[in-house]
Amino acid sequence: MTDWKVPLFDLDLGHEERERVKAVLDSKWLTMGQVTKDFEDAFGEYLGVKHAIAVTSGTAALHLANVVLGLGPGDEVVCPSLTFVATANAIRYAGATPVFGDIQSQDNLTISAGDIESKITEQTRAIAVVHYAGFPCHMDEIMKIARERNLFVVEDAAHAVGGEYVSSKLKMGSKPDDRQRTTENGEQTTVNGHTYKLGTIGDIGCFSFFGNKNMTTAEGGMVVTDRDDLAEKMRIARSHGMTSLTWDRYKGHDFSYDVIQMGFNYRIDEVRSSLGIAQLKKLDKNNRARRALWSLYKDMLDGIDGIKLPFAEFDGISSCHISPILLSESIKRDSLMEYLRGQGIQTSIHYPPVHLFSYYKKLGLSEPHLHLTEDVGRREVTLPLFPTMRAGDVEYVVKAIKGYLANQP
Repeated sequence: MTDWKVPLFDLDLGHEERERVKAVLDSKWLTMGQVTKDFEDAFGEYLGVKHAIAVTSGTAALHLANVVLGLGPGDEVVCPSLTFVATANAIRYAGATPVFGDIQSQDNLTISAGDIESKITEQTRAIAVVHYAGFPCHMDEIMKIARERNLFVVEDAAHAVGGEYVSSKLKMGSKPDDRQRTTENGEQTTVNGHTYKLGTIGDIGCFSFFGNKNMTTAEGGMVVTDRDDLAEKMRIARSHGMTSLTWDRYKGHDFSYDVIQMGFNYRIDEVRSSLGIAQLKKLDKNNRARRALWSLYKDMLDGIDGIKLPFAEFDGISSCHISPILLSESIKRDSLMEYLRGQGIQTSIHYPPVHLFSYYKKLGLSEPHLHLTEDVGRREVTLPLFPTMRAGDVEYVVKAIKGYLANQP
């Protein structure tokens, strides 16, 4: 493995995680049980939702969302192409067809509400949004479209745990929030409006706790909703369509079970749930650190020819999951990334557009062209960002970028 001076991401794991995992091992109850219930309760309370259901991955969460909404063959779901492929794959798992929408602009890499509306047909049943990099989509506009067209909304919040959306238009039962908030610059400001944790606005929100996420359980995910009917279906579908679980029978609540619907093995284990409890406690602190580092990148990259920082004008509460930049056409991406690797700096690309993958081309889903998405897909580079990163690491990365550019003809 390469010894990076500045890796793309790193984990904040410590004593509490070790102790919680040890307690699970000492208990000898390793499958989904009380620890998972405690994790679900804590996560639901954090988001302010009625139901939080832990699963094996963010992909499993997305799959369950599509299944319980009744999506299937002949149905279309409008979704972004600038996302991890799981967003679209999960739609395909249910038998439905993803219809790809373009992003808003080079300044905002989330899906365009206007393009969503242009892609709606008689077959459209749902909209799947992705809060790319932890920055919220324009949910006021998207929810308005969904309500007018009677469409479901699934939030892929894999990047966005802890991020918030402030709206003066959406009124879905929350109270106006005039609390003091911490901006991405670490400053205190008063928010006047309705505040929503990302993942709680649509019908269902889906989270990933993969190893590179803002909070991690190694592998794992969570699906959340305020709808009792959907939550019940997801709990049953999570474990083979069974009406009771091993834990229920161990506690003496049931002796047998029935299978009442199609189901899957998406049960999370107690070890991962124990990690989730510890990680959730650190989430707000670590997200504040991410916002401060992203803000430092913004200041230090400002004015560098050929480098553009998307979301630079955003003034809300992002989870700042990743730090994407866009290169001008004159800068060779592979060359820059190779140079940075030589300096011990790990970078990545988020993302190759889904509609250009061979599988989706064979399905005939690569048209029409998504000009903004394809342009960003050619020019995006993801810089290191993680909560234990130091200001000096950001300075080292930016200095290396400047060094590369200074030596270009």
